[in-house]
Amino acid sequence: GKMRKVWLLASAVLAFLNFVKSQELARTLYSPRYDNLDIDTILASNRLVSNYVDCLLSRKPCPPEGKDLKRILPEALRTKCARCSPTQKENALKIITRLYYDYPDQYRALRERWDPSGEYHRRFEEYLRGLQFNQIGGSGVGGGTGGGTG
Repeated sequence: GKMRKVWLLASAVLAFLNFVKSQELARTLYSPRYDNLDIDTILASNRLVSNYVDCLLSRKPCPPEGKDLKRILPEALRTKCARCSPTQKENALKIITRLYYDYPDQYRALRERWDPSGEYHRRFEEYLRGLQFNQIGGSGVGGGTGGGTG
């Protein structure tokens, strides 16, 4: 009867809206608001790094950009930064790399909180290995007999 038609129409509309919403989600990148955040300055400061780490670990209140980061981080990790702009991807890798080498304690604490299974850390180490492999041969001034398989 008439109710059934209305119900079908309503569910079709809902399905369509859901589809649109999921497409939008895939398309929208994270806000570029912090793309020109001076990451090097932050990473050079023990105090600032600690502030951000404490914020991510819910030990301390977050600075405004920390709040955003904390909201975005779980999804960004899960989707391999699918909605990050190229700049954001670059910055993310830079931050993780610097934490890994310069702030091992903070890095470990973040891992325990955000990566208990170690899945992202493994992925990151693979990425690092790839980097080191590409950097064999020093500054690249030599005869450039690069290559190598794999």
